[in-house]
Amino acid sequence: MRPPRHIITFQWLEEENTKEKSELGTIKLPKKFVSKYPHKFVKGKARYLCGQRILPKPITGKESLPDLIDRAFLAYNASRLQEACRLFTERMLAPDVTVGMSLAGALTPAGLGAAAVVPLIKAGYVDWIVATGANLYHDMHHAMNLPLYRGSPHVPDPELRKFGVVRIYDILLDYNDVLMQTDHILRQILLQPEFQKEMGTAELHHLLGKYCAEFEKQTGVKDVSVLAAAYRAGVPCFTSSPGDSTIGMNVAGLELRGSKLRVNPSRDVNESTGIVLQAKLAKRRTAAVLVGGGSPKNFMLQTEPQIQEILRIPEAGHDFFLQFTDARPDTGGLSGATPHEAVSWGKVDPTKLPDAIVCYLDSTVALPMLTHYALARHKPRPLKRLYDRLPEINELVSKEYWKRNKTL
Repeated sequence: MRPPRHIITFQWLEEENTKEKSELGTIKLPKKFVSKYPHKFVKGKARYLCGQRILPKPITGKESLPDLIDRAFLAYNASRLQEACRLFTERMLAPDVTVGMSLAGALTPAGLGAAAVVPLIKAGYVDWIVATGANLYHDMHHAMNLPLYRGSPHVPDPELRKFGVVRIYDILLDYNDVLMQTDHILRQILLQPEFQKEMGTAELHHLLGKYCAEFEKQTGVKDVSVLAAAYRAGVPCFTSSPGDSTIGMNVAGLELRGSKLRVNPSRDVNESTGIVLQAKLAKRRTAAVLVGGGSPKNFMLQTEPQIQEILRIPEAGHDFFLQFTDARPDTGGLSGATPHEAVSWGKVDPTKLPDAIVCYLDSTVALPMLTHYALARHKPRPLKRLYDRLPEINELVSKEYWKRNKTL
């Protein structure tokens, strides 16, 4: 008789030698158990019970971080972090994948630029970047060897203001010696002849990176600046909101003094889209590593809708999606929007959703661990130097646009 669908019972197989007793008496666990009903009644069960068994060895303190992640991060967001590390290292870093990384939140003031992003750039693990302008502005403090300090989020802010100390949660920096000094040097840079024209943010940050690389040499610090590392590696760095940072504020201030520097966001849209388009037309894959959410996340993902809606080229979406965020999806904000929702916009290939991971974890915890895992488990990749190829990428975008948009 077929059992009810909602009831599944099991019976234990008896041991051959039932007379043998354990130290506790007559209770002895059998070696196996089987379903009371034939296997046909629970067909398909095995595909759910085939994952890694959750029975980690005790932690000894001698494990490497990658081994600890693989062996002990087995459930909840620890498991998502393990999946994220393995997805990035084993799949995204394949030779045919172009990897974009978005950076939101105050990461460079917290040292994550020097600790994680710079090593990822040098290893060839990140091919292009979209960051908030604030991340790239504060990155310049490190290039100039201007110090930021650990502090407390509970210090009295009116007193900090009185003493000329700026706070980013628990990070403290001097208003005059760091903030104003960076502004002063930045203005001198922006007034140089090579900046007196219209440009996109990739070119703006590449030129700033040249100066940051020189500042690293002058001050004797090494590999502390994302802008300097991106300049040396030919990694384009875009900002989705050019006016929303102290870099943008100084550009605006200098315009009042007659500076000819103009930032054109349309160039950023076409260049970032071209990076993805060039990869897809060459039958290569693309990956989005989203550290935080916000505008950088959308700017990176909108490259696919730009290809599909504006260039009118049939495309499925990005092949890989990985995000670290603490934002919930139910509030409707983009920072918490899931890859499943992104599918409806054409941002993510629906057939690749099994390779899409959202890890609900503070980026300052997740990014160093991802970086360590990848560097320990994967050899460096050759640099793609996409910045050097932006002229041909722009030509490709223009050619493909006019091929399909002869009339509006």
